[in-house]
Amino acid sequence: MSAAVAWDVAPAPLRVPSRVARPHLVSVPCGSDAVAVPGAPLRLTRAGRLAITSLVLVVLVAATIALLSGGASATVIDHSTTVQGGQTLSQIAAQQLPGLPVADAVARIQVANDLTSSEIHAGQSLLIPAVG
Repeated sequence: MSAAVAWDVAPAPLRVPSRVARPHLVSVPCGSDAVAVPGAPLRLTRAGRLAITSLVLVVLVAATIALLSGGASATVIDHSTTVQGGQTLSQIAAQQLPGLPVADAVARIQVANDLTSSEIHAGQSLLIPAVG
């Protein structure tokens, strides 16, 4: 009797599926057999809308920068001069651009030569912008 009781109390073994159920493949027509659905709406995902919006924004910013930077008048160079020992930028500006106030002449020479300060050295070649 003990054997019969042992069989009734023992837990049943768990069944583990041997294969995972996968969806079946469906044949989709292609080439000349494919049927196009006319008037099917185009659906843009959130990522697609973000990409299009970003592209339009980049183009607008680039166009704005191009318009703003192109609006400034270009400096017309009249001639160039070489800095002699002991000369200052103010002296060169007064000598080369006598029709302008010295501060304006210095500023124009700095812009024409991409100078960030008024420091120059002997032997340096400076472009002198045209006046007017």
